Amino acid sequence: MTFVSDLEPRELWKHFDQILTIPRGSKNEEAAAQYVIEVATRNGLSFRRDPTGNLVVAKPSAKENGSAATTILQSHLDMVNEKNADVEHDFTRDPISPRREEDYLYATGTTLGSDNGIGVASTLAVMESSSIQHGPMEFLFTVDEETGLTGAAGLQPDFLKGRRLLNLDSEEEGAVYIGCAGGAGTNLQLALSYTKPRAKSLPLEIQLAGLRGGHSGAEIHLQRGNAIKLLGRMLSNARKRYPFQLAGFQGGNMHNAIPREAFAQVYIASQKRDLLEEILGDQLAAIQEEFRSVDPDMRLSMNDLAPSEQVFDSERVFDRETSTKVLHLLNALPHGVISMSYDIPDLVETSSNLATAKVEDDRLKVHLSNRSSVASALDAIQSRIAAIGELAGAEVEELEGYPGWKPNLDSPLLKTVEEVHARIMGSKPEAKAIHAGLECGIIGEHYAGMDMVSIGPLIEFPHSPDERVQISSVGSFYGLLTAILEELAE
Repeated sequence: MTFVSDLEPRELWKHFDQILTIPRGSKNEEAAAQYVIEVATRNGLSFRRDPTGNLVVAKPSAKENGSAATTILQSHLDMVNEKNADVEHDFTRDPISPRREEDYLYATGTTLGSDNGIGVASTLAVMESSSIQHGPMEFLFTVDEETGLTGAAGLQPDFLKGRRLLNLDSEEEGAVYIGCAGGAGTNLQLALSYTKPRAKSLPLEIQLAGLRGGHSGAEIHLQRGNAIKLLGRMLSNARKRYPFQLAGFQGGNMHNAIPREAFAQVYIASQKRDLLEEILGDQLAAIQEEFRSVDPDMRLSMNDLAPSEQVFDSERVFDRETSTKVLHLLNALPHGVISMSYDIPDLVETSSNLATAKVEDDRLKVHLSNRSSVASALDAIQSRIAAIGELAGAEVEELEGYPGWKPNLDSPLLKTVEEVHARIMGSKPEAKAIHAGLECGIIGEHYAGMDMVSIGPLIEFPHSPDERVQISSVGSFYGLLTAILEELAE
């Protein structure tokens, strides 16, 4: 399809069209980095790589005798690889298949990668431009943002010369972001004990699907269903009425995406199949009513499994005590908004995302991604999860976190962005903080005195196959960006 490169502004969309063809999941960004190098080389620009894989391209001032300070444009090369279970797509090889619906661009059954592909494309457009009257520029492309901001964490003090930075990873038109939450993760591993399935029992797969999921930071406040939590809840309640044998559980794919699908393998007496289906049907109806506004397409399936279709070991099931521990642990672990900010209206202060759960190597492995704009509150939710895990007898590993970004309302860059936005857009942007993690917090730790703001077009439902970017907002965003750069050149 060529319609993406035909969108306006073409100098931006032509790069996004190319980006859609490049595999660039986290830790697999090399082809994307090579595309940036190709563009830089074609335009006679110097570039450097660091040991982490980050890339910086330098471009001299477009103004003769200009004395403006260097401005950095920053975006990340990687994307979240999420797809619907019924979609055949290999993220290491297959291009993203875009589709347009009115003023929005989507992918087909997968994430689109507009987070942060639009930021990368806009940066490349500025790199190539001969008409924007900007000052000296550095273009910073980081890697591995989506799995913990590890690319930004690897930046060295001498890698950047500039001390003012426009991060292009925000997703709201009419807003400028000046702060974000910090975060940390927790891994739990629960050892599993097994027994044999009862004689003449029937293996079934129970799958919960059709949930909307979304970004575990930016969309956690929408209170969408978590497939792991909901399926665990349904199975726990059903087991009180009929003690089936649990043989496996799996749900979620990414630490920063709300799980949309989960499935379990169970064994039941064949004559009890209708009873279990009835019990689960009652559970589903209650949960569908509970989540009808935010997850209207939720569905549950229960399918007989042939030996060749069984995901887990067909010769064994969890023993009774293990089944109880697994379901109690999934029920007890937190998910969603933990607290709202006392200081900033409508801002989530602390949250937890029960992101993944899978049976592997005779263990239930669970990962939770936790965020907070208050360090002590982040410590508290980590401690709460550790306590629940230890009560269940699980091994607990608390992962190293990343810092938040404290707002600076006296930022000179913020003042410039507000003035240009008012002139170009006709209104002053709303200065906001975001519950999601941005690389600005880490960059600010590496480079003392870095003046930073974050802007972007309207991107909705990132980290899920419902991801979409508003086409008209991309044009407005790029117009704002180029006007800001020209103002800074003065």
